[in-house]
Amino acid sequence: MRAVMLAAGVGRRLGQSTPKVLLSFGGRSLLHRHLAILDALGVSELVIGIGHEALAIERALTALGRSEVSTVYNPEYEQGSILTLWCVREALTAGGPVLLMDGDVLYDRRVLAPLIETRHADCLLVDRAWEPGEEPVKLGLKGGVPADFGKTIDPATEVLGESVGFFRLSEGTAAALVATAGRMIDDGGTERPMEDAVAAVLRAAAPPFGFEDVTGLPWIEIDFPEDVTRAESEILPLLVGDES
Repeated sequence: MRAVMLAAGVGRRLGQSTPKVLLSFGGRSLLHRHLAILDALGVSELVIGIGHEALAIERALTALGRSEVSTVYNPEYEQGSILTLWCVREALTAGGPVLLMDGDVLYDRRVLAPLIETRHADCLLVDRAWEPGEEPVKLGLKGGVPADFGKTIDPATEVLGESVGFFRLSEGTAAALVATAGRMIDDGGTERPMEDAVAAVLRAAAPPFGFEDVTGLPWIEIDFPEDVTRAESEILPLLVGDES
């Protein structure tokens, strides 16, 4: 299996110039931690969409001895992440199942492992122990299956929890995601987040996406300065094995 990671954004809300994927926790960057977890789970190929401070990320890969990791540069990285999704379209559609991952997440392998082991061809991770609000990307169910996804979802769905930001996509769904992103961009949606394209594909999926419940496992998305503080004080001590 291969993974495609989005790590091009500026991270303005964080208030610092360091790419989020190079933020360090416990002496290791998020990038280093991603690589260790993917290795441990047998994911043999990684392609990273980069933009902001791209050279710093490539130097970090070199320092880690990971010349086999491919990077794809998005020159329009200051716009919506849907453009980075479009830039990595060849990696997404190279055949077979693929993991699509946000780069700004601190977690251990128990969070990602269910996407490797799942019986669902198309799958996302959900945490039911979430804090309701506008910021979390939510998963909504209808009839017990995923029916909507996003920061704002159909009120007719049952909100199950927060999406972790990692997805397993079948070959056909990955192709549909790329086609959807292309249409959104052509329609002037260059400022849209990649989650908009994922949501459109999820709503139309037949059979529907599945989900794996990772409630209680340690993870956090790094968007704001307070997330860094919480990552260091609350999440890092809970990581196990090589990820601690």
